[in-house]
Amino acid sequence: MTDTPALPLNDGNSIPQLGFGVWRLEEADAPKVVGAAIDAGYRHIDTAQGYDNEAGVGEAIAQASVARDQLFVTSKLRNGHQGYDSALRSLDESLGRLKLDYLDLFLIHWPAPEHDRYADTWRALVEARKQGKVRSIGVSNFLPEHIQRIIDETGVVPAVNQLELHPAYQQRDIREWHRDKDIQIECYSPLGGQESKLLEDEMIKGIADAHGKSTAQVIIRWHLQQNLIVLPKSSKPERAKDNFDVWDFVLSGDDIAKIDALDRPDGKTLPQPDENNQLF
Repeated sequence: MTDTPALPLNDGNSIPQLGFGVWRLEEADAPKVVGAAIDAGYRHIDTAQGYDNEAGVGEAIAQASVARDQLFVTSKLRNGHQGYDSALRSLDESLGRLKLDYLDLFLIHWPAPEHDRYADTWRALVEARKQGKVRSIGVSNFLPEHIQRIIDETGVVPAVNQLELHPAYQQRDIREWHRDKDIQIECYSPLGGQESKLLEDEMIKGIADAHGKSTAQVIIRWHLQQNLIVLPKSSKPERAKDNFDVWDFVLSGDDIAKIDALDRPDGKTLPQPDENNQLF
């Protein structure tokens, strides 16, 4: 697919380990920014209905010099479109905006447990996979109890769970649970956002200087060396290119241990999975 390492999924497919996230990317800017990311080497593009930029992402894919079958494209279902029939209808709308015949991965964006539609929604995704509209299906921001319920009710295990995960919020308590279920973890906000101040951390800066790299590159490499899927985002093509330039160095065991020590109980910067019930 590309020089990017790919990790196996539990359905027999595989997923490029380093992807390009487009949260907060304006629709009008998406063709240029995503196109530049593809030119930089990214083959995994992660969007969502709630990002309101699927059409722009689709335009970039259509204009790319890379063939469709060399790209891994993900989108996610809006909370307000949960439910069996509405999820299937909404997926068709996403495919239309993206101008694609299929998605490589489609996720339920949030469980929104207060509305109790995520199990029926999961049944819809299982059906969509049978119809060939998606290659793989998964979830995002699901807690283990949410995942266990959909497995119990359908017998189908999600291929991935996309979670906030970075050195300040490492989620080690549930990572082993996911490994036992053979569910790959995708990490959004991998650089921690402004609140975490990871990019300003003096210890990470020291590691970066030793390797001749940036703090962002070191943090992305930390994810990669733990067999996590990592989804950095940037609206600046030059920064996106830098974020992809992480294949020519290796963090030592001591480097990893130092970064591991940054984990903290209050490191999460975005809503808790069982608290975000907004029907956006």
